[in-house]
Parts: sequence; C-alpha cells; structure tokens
Amino acid sequence: MPIKKSPVINTFGATSSSYNERFLTFHFESLRKRSDKSKSPFSITKEFILRFNQTKNPKEKEELLDLARKNILKCKRKLGLKTLGTGKHVHLPTAWTEVTYLAQCKGDIQDQALNMLYASMDHASFDYDHLPALFFVAESVLYRLCCDALLKTYLYTVEIKLSKIGYLVFLRLFIYFLHGHLESFKQHLLRLHPYFYALSFAGESYYKYPNIFSNVQFIVKTMEIICKRELLSGSIFCPVENKTRYKNIDSDMEHLQFNQEGYEINHLLWHCVAAWTCAQKNSPQLNKVLEHLIFHKTQLQKKHWLDSALALLVLGEAAKLNMACLKTLMDLMRDFLLSIISVQKQEESCKVDDFSWAWNIIYIYTTILAEICMYAATSNLRKTAFVGFCECKSSQKDILPMDKPEQPELRETNILGLLDYCSSKMSDNCDRVIWIGYYGLVYNLVKMSWGLRGDEEQDGLRNLIWQTLQKIKDHEKDGRIHNAVKVAEAELNDPMDPFTSYSTKVSSNVGDEIFSKYMGWRIANTLSKLFFPSTDARIPPLKKPLIKRDQIKYLNKKQDSMKKRVLHFTVREHPSVSEFLMFPYPDFFTKGDEELARIIDHHWQKELKIRQKKDAICETEERKEKELEEKNHFREIMKKREEKLHKQTKPYELPPRTEVISLEKKMTPQN
Repeated sequence: MPIKKSPVINTFGATSSSYNERFLTFHFESLRKRSDKSKSPFSITKEFILRFNQTKNPKEKEELLDLARKNILKCKRKLGLKTLGTGKHVHLPTAWTEVTYLAQCKGDIQDQALNMLYASMDHASFDYDHLPALFFVAESVLYRLCCDALLKTYLYTVEIKLSKIGYLVFLRLFIYFLHGHLESFKQHLLRLHPYFYALSFAGESYYKYPNIFSNVQFIVKTMEIICKRELLSGSIFCPVENKTRYKNIDSDMEHLQFNQEGYEINHLLWHCVAAWTCAQKNSPQLNKVLEHLIFHKTQLQKKHWLDSALALLVLGEAAKLNMACLKTLMDLMRDFLLSIISVQKQEESCKVDDFSWAWNIIYIYTTILAEICMYAATSNLRKTAFVGFCECKSSQKDILPMDKPEQPELRETNILGLLDYCSSKMSDNCDRVIWIGYYGLVYNLVKMSWGLRGDEEQDGLRNLIWQTLQKIKDHEKDGRIHNAVKVAEAELNDPMDPFTSYSTKVSSNVGDEIFSKYMGWRIANTLSKLFFPSTDARIPPLKKPLIKRDQIKYLNKKQDSMKKRVLHFTVREHPSVSEFLMFPYPDFFTKGDEELARIIDHHWQKELKIRQKKDAICETEERKEKELEEKNHFREIMKKREEKLHKQTKPYELPPRTEVISLEKKMTPQN
C-alpha cells in the first residue's frame, strides 16, 4: 500500500514535461549526428521507449519486454557489475547513458535499471572521462524528482531509488570539484540550475521521510558550493540578479574561500583522511593522528556540514579496518550529540535557525554505523558497532528504555546505545535531532535484517536485530518511527509505483544495493592521494587511450587542448598539501592480491617467530630432562654394581695399582 506524503503545490518554476521530450530528442539527434553510420549508437531509442510504455498489444508487449531484457543483460556486462567496473568489456559512460534510458521503461525494466545504476555508481572508479555521462545522469535524475515525483500525492519506491542515485552522483561531482575538474562544464551546471531551485523550495515535502530528505539536502548543498565557485566566479554567470539570489543561502557558505588559492578544507576532514591512510597502511602513527583528530572535534559542531559529512564518511571507512578508529568515531559523535542538545536546551529560540543542519549529521552517522555492521573487516568490529565496547551482558528487554522509569545516559553511540537514548526522549514535541536519529536507526535496522538474510555466519547479529525490531514495533507508539519501518519494507519489497502501469512485482534480490559498499572506500583513497601526494617524482598525467575508428563514439568530447585547473587546498599547519592531479583508480584485484599477500606474509612471519621460540624452549626442556634421566640411570647402575660386586668404581674404570698386583698373585698358580 503506498505511503501518503505531504501534498506539494507547484509554486516553483520547474520545467514542464515537454522539456524532457525536447531534451531526449536533442540528445538522440546529437548522437546520430556524431555517428557516420546509419545505425544508432544506442539500441534504446525514443521510439522504443514510447512503444514499450504505450503498447496494449500483448504479443508486441512481450516482444518489447524480451528486447528490453536483452538490453539489460548487455548493460550489466558494460557496467561490469561482477568485476567492480573493470575489464575490457566495461564502458561506463555508454552503459550509464543506456541504463538511464532504460529506466524510463515502466515496470520490471525500470526497477532493474535503477538498481543497476545505483550499484555502478557505488563501485565505479573516478575518471575524468566519466563527467559528461555523469552530468547526463544527474540531469535525468533531477528531472524525475522535480517534475514527476514531487508532484505525486503518495511516496513511492522509485523516489527512494532516485534520491539514492542522486546522492551518489552529486557526491562524485563534489569529489571532481575538489580536484578542479568542473571548470569546463559550466554549461552542464547551468542546465542543472532549474532543478536546483526546484529542490530548494520543494524539498520540504520529504520532511517526514529523512532517508529521502537527507539525500535531497545533500544534493542542494553540493550544488550551492559548486555553483558559487564555478558559476558566480566566472564571466559566464555573474549578473547581479544571480548574486542577489545567493544572499539568502545558508550562512555556512561564508566559510568557503573562493579565490585563487582554492577551496579551504577544514582540519577535521584532513585528519580523517590521514587516519584512513594510516589504518590502510597499518602505520604506527595512527594513534597520534587520532589524538589530533579529537582535538579538532569542535569543527563538527559548525555549520560546514558538507565537509563534516565527508569527514565522517572517510572516518567510517577507517573504522571498518581498525578498532581505534571506530572508538574515535563513536566518541566524536557522542560529544557532538551531547553538545548540540545541551546548547539547544539553553537557547531554545535559536534551535531552528542555528541547528537545522545537525539532523543531517546524525542521520548520515546512523547509515555509517549500519554499513560498519554489514561490511567491517572483522566480526569484532561489526559486533562493537552494534552493541558497543561495554562487556556487560544485558537482557533484550533492557535495550529500549520503555521498560525503564529513568532516562538513560548517552554513554556510547553504538546502535543499541543510540536506540536506548533516542527512544527515551521521544515525544510529540521532541527535538528534530532525536526523532530523525531514531528514524534513521530503525530504518537501517530493517535494511540490515534484510541484507543479512541467508548469511549463516551472521545469524546471531540478525536474530538480535530482529528481536530489537519486534520490540520497537510492539512498544513504540510514535507514527514517525512506524513510518521508518514501512518505508524500509516498501523499499526492499519494491511495490508498484505511479511510474509503473503494470501490476507486476519485482523480485527482491536487491543484494549489495541495500547499502553503499564501495563508495566510501573510493572517496577515501582518492582524497588520500590528493591530500598526501607521493614523495617520489611527479607522475605525468596518464594519456588517454587511442580510440579506434571502428569504435562507437559515445560522447561529444572536445579534443582541442584546454588547461585543466587544479585547485590548491589551503590547510593550515599542513604546508605539504599541494595541487595534485587525480589519476584512475588502481586495479582492484591487483591491490587486493598484494594486500592479502602482505597480510599473509606478516602473520606467517609472526607465527614463525612464535614457533621458533616455542621450539627453543622445548629443546632446552628436553635437554634438561635427558641429562636428569642420564644422571638417575647412572646412579641406579652404581648402586646395583656396589650391591653385587661390592665395588664403588665406575664401570670400565681401572682399579688402583695395589689391587691389581694382589689380584694377579692370587690368580698365579703355585709350582
């Protein structure tokens, strides 16, 4: 059953539906002009999409559905879903464009295409050549959100998927922005402006659903930062009219120093990237880096929440590898949550104006915790993220404070600790941070329970999650929390949506698309190379591979020489940070094999030393035991010799000379 959301009045200047048709027509025509052959470079055409959605002939419908399924299989191969976007058969820009077209087909094809696009955006590497296709996906997703989804009365699963894809797309664009690669894409940014303003005014319709509202706010905030740098600073978009539009933008834009020196990165993000680098390399300097990171924890309380979200994302990746990083992450969020709530109690009048951004950090943190529970390197890390560092054993009925007369203290910010704390403070007029944090925990618990199905090694964790969810369903009366369960179940079960005219139900083999599994690692690795360039000689930029004449040209690339601007990162007390070009991500399997070989060799050397010590100790003990046995055996021989022969000499020992002479006399016969 669909979930009703707040109605939206179309008061903003969103583009009409006819714009989408003109946009697709223009894109297809440009593709045909760039191809010398009569055959279209893509097998999915506008005519195919219209026939697929409008036909009522059962036979023709079956033929078109079969053709669409074949295209889905081709796109899976081009996306490299089983090889993490690597291989000779992979061509991501072409595949992204084709999948975006397929997502306009109704029914099962649409859902499969969106799932494939989300999975590819999660694990794909960062490459400058991906930018044109990435902007096309961004425009398509924003159009669907602004001109279709926002105008519907009810909330449907397609909106959740589109918001998740949009989050990953704009997260990638922000990383490209940090590398200075968006300077030559001002026209693409201008095309996104109508959707940017539409989301700014109409995003509040998702207020009751923080899982979507958080993604929308991230998209809006990213566009604010990128457009202020790339558009307002250039001659292409600098009229006074547009400058006045930015006067009312959140005051957190004031910390951005948009000048020739570049985008200023705060210390918290810098230290989080340093912590991930040390955890990845098992560096002994990790503890010192974490100490400095905690020193800059107050930066998390400022309104630079986009940098803070990125910092938490990177630190969460480090927490998947190292227990000290996980503890630092929890301590950081505990101090943040307590400080925000205490200040809000003192200044209730400033709650909405000054702390409306805080709920974004809390919700993103709950998602990071869920990802650690799902994908951490060891079971101990996964367990700690869920139950915390406390070794005390408490019954399941004590997980939630509904059975407790007193309100619990926030000791740890693990999943159970946050559930205990947030549920105790829930009320109709509770703070936004509390109920959204509670919503995010319950929403992610449902997804975790679904993602762990079939994993026998995680049965204990899945049973604990199931018991927690059952207790919440039985005792929690707040409708917002029940909405979290309904929305998560609807997303996983994938019911019919308004963009689907067929009554079919998609199979729930979502797999790894439930959470973002690789995106955080990709970002952490890319930022690590950017912030900490190699001390070796400067590596020249990689040359673009030569394109064969018979190869399909899928994008309108400008081959004329143009200078790529690289932003300088201004980080105080860290003069080593300088400009650095972004290079393609190293081969995943090669890096994995090298890391595995290094780990195996390390543990083997360690075990070898332990074995050598044990062998040395055993040899010493055996030698002592052997000497003791020889002494005891010799004593027994001497004792028996003395009893039988009445001699105290040792065996094979000659007696004194006088005894020998007397013995010879006795043995000599007398004549």
